Amino acid sequence: MRAQTFDEVAELYDRARRGYPEQLFDDLFALAEMSPDESQILEIGCGTGLATRPLARRGCRVVGVEPGPNLARIARRNTAEFPRVTVVNQRFEDFDPAGATFDMVFAATSWHWIDPQVRYAKAASVLKPGGVLAFTWGAHAFPSGFDPFFSEIQKAYDAIGQSWDGAWPPPPPEQVQDLSEDIERSGYFEEVRVARHVWTTDFNAEEHVALMSTASDHRLMEPAKREWLFSEMRRLHNTRPDGIVRKHELTILHVARRKP
Repeated sequence: MRAQTFDEVAELYDRARRGYPEQLFDDLFALAEMSPDESQILEIGCGTGLATRPLARRGCRVVGVEPGPNLARIARRNTAEFPRVTVVNQRFEDFDPAGATFDMVFAATSWHWIDPQVRYAKAASVLKPGGVLAFTWGAHAFPSGFDPFFSEIQKAYDAIGQSWDGAWPPPPPEQVQDLSEDIERSGYFEEVRVARHVWTTDFNAEEHVALMSTASDHRLMEPAKREWLFSEMRRLHNTRPDGIVRKHELTILHVARRKP
């Protein structure tokens, strides 16, 4: 299962993955109409705590549910300074809150890994009346003027039989559909609110290779092909005077209130 590949490289994942922009969390509580320091949050797939720490710094009480034992161990280490954070090594689908309910169920870039047959019902079942489901959805973004590195490296993906699926370049971020209809179709939530963020991160060659070494699709490549691809990434980085590549990320935040 692709989701399990993250746990195999948990320490690298913790070093290579970048955090989220602070504006995301400001928007989260504004759209939810909640005060962070009064909120009890169930975080789905907390990983190594990239989103958990910003929540904890705002005073939230957080229970992070993480199926990967190595990721959960690192999340506990990374949140040890926050007494209001608990990390549970378990799948969200199997999580038993023992009667506890939450003001918010939150998933940062993990909602798509949850069984679509149960995720909305499970989230609704652990929320207090009037509680909210919030999750982010997004990926690498390609706005006008995106870094040409990502067009150049496609030749290497083509050479190992890992061509981009669809027309190149992908649609710009403003054309990427949100999941409002999917939320409403579930029948459990209403008042769907959405905020979009396009943000950039800069990588040198080793930082970029480390990041892509944690991507599930790259983890599943044949090792020889993956290493050749990474050598091409390094080569293209090194053709630049500063060796830096700029990557755009699209994060679509969805916030919806549980129906009575």
